[in-house]
Amino acid sequence: MHAALLQINPTVGALRSNADLIIQEAHRAADAGAELLITPECALSGYPPEDLILKDHFCADCQNELDRLINELPKEPLILIGTPLLRNGKKHNAAIAIQNGTIVGEYYKQLLPNYGVFDEKRLFAPGTESLILNHTGKKIAVHICEDSWEPEGTAVTNIEQPIDLLINLSASPYHRGKQKDRLRILQQTAQSLSTTLLYCNLIGGQDELVFDGSSMVIAPDGSLISRAPAFMTHTLHWNTASAEITPPLNELSEIYEALKLGLHDYVEKTGFKKVVIALSGGIDSALVLALAVDALGTDRVISVTMPSRYSSSGTLQDAIDMANRLHIPIHQIPIEPLHHQFQNQLTSIWENKTSAELTDENLQARIRGNLIMAISNEFNWLVLTTGNKSEMAMGYCTLYGDMCGGFALIKDVPKTTVFDLCRWRNEQSEVIPPEIINRPPSAELRPDQKDTDSLPPYHQLDPILEAYVEQDLGIDGLISAGFDPDLAKRVIHAVELSEYKRRQSPPGVKITPRSFDRDRRMPIVNRYRN
Repeated sequence: MHAALLQINPTVGALRSNADLIIQEAHRAADAGAELLITPECALSGYPPEDLILKDHFCADCQNELDRLINELPKEPLILIGTPLLRNGKKHNAAIAIQNGTIVGEYYKQLLPNYGVFDEKRLFAPGTESLILNHTGKKIAVHICEDSWEPEGTAVTNIEQPIDLLINLSASPYHRGKQKDRLRILQQTAQSLSTTLLYCNLIGGQDELVFDGSSMVIAPDGSLISRAPAFMTHTLHWNTASAEITPPLNELSEIYEALKLGLHDYVEKTGFKKVVIALSGGIDSALVLALAVDALGTDRVISVTMPSRYSSSGTLQDAIDMANRLHIPIHQIPIEPLHHQFQNQLTSIWENKTSAELTDENLQARIRGNLIMAISNEFNWLVLTTGNKSEMAMGYCTLYGDMCGGFALIKDVPKTTVFDLCRWRNEQSEVIPPEIINRPPSAELRPDQKDTDSLPPYHQLDPILEAYVEQDLGIDGLISAGFDPDLAKRVIHAVELSEYKRRQSPPGVKITPRSFDRDRRMPIVNRYRN
């Protein structure tokens, strides 16, 4: 059998254009001789459709486009379409089998994930029955994403064996290490059923999530037969005579490509023409600028540098140097005149305070925030903020200041990973001045300031944050893991006090197993302390 896995990039809610994309790619695959065509999970609606599913007219419009697909798809191949479906008053996450202009089978996802970034039990009714299709003399079972993630689960054990193929329509989002976990679990499922598993995954960015593709075919013994490239649209053709295996990317390449794709699709799918970045001469804004140019091209990226009385000549020159290396415009707007005026206006209020140092630091950040948002407002450019996960965790950021913007590209990237990504990017071509990477991090909001004045060294901080945020270790667990008790308590205290800030931050790409957005939902008013 010749199968084609259509690793496509739909847009949530763009039902007609998604259907057009499916029709286009299906005809191309059929013309190439494919007898079995597979789309990803919810390919027609885009994924995750979230509360659009609660709107009956949305499900009705999905049905209308499904009817059009039935008429316009190639006739001879068996085609599996992922779509939301309303049946008998219940809404399902469904796979529709179509051949010769008619529906020959329907499968409803049985295992609805309700953890991490997933909320499917809130939206869909679970299916209860397996679907076995007979095509070209082969028995084919159908799963949707999570159904195959539990090799001993009911969605697997309920399949009447033997079968020749298991098809999985998936929308599995990326995070660091996910591709290895996914391969391992799918290998176990293929082995448990002694069957070949064809896994078609979604590609593209949707709000915070990035779907990496990496569609694959796994043999009954668990060996990898074929794999599509990650982070790009692709049709993976497979038959018993030949197969392609795209080698996996290394971890830093994966993360960089995920950030690029997430940014590109957010900008494209929301309709922005350009992005604007406040370029400080520091490492975070340097990484964001490099990613933006790599994702969007030089003609769609604008940079602005806003030096203050505390900005060194070195950081200013590095910002200009980097913009020149990437061949993008850089506008200079010194904030000293505005800073001076604000201080004069506020002196009468804080003259009796012993120190207004922190307020003055935040004031500078908010002046910059006002300026960059005014530019965004005037030209309809998307502001990319430059804060990283370590800063977001500790509250080392200013509301309505450096947090101002529409997309926080690296908000889930720990600071140590920021350094690693910058070094990796420079190995491809040196677009980031080495001085930016080598200089100790500083917000430059007061004389001779260093990040370590307010934060632990990042090589100590990031492992604690990973253990506390991503692994849910409490203070006892952190101490047992070997972390300094006082430092661990300091970090926990800062993380919990900063929830109100994070709740007001823009969306940004998820690249770790647990980000501060969909998959960590903590109350702002919270007196619990561990």
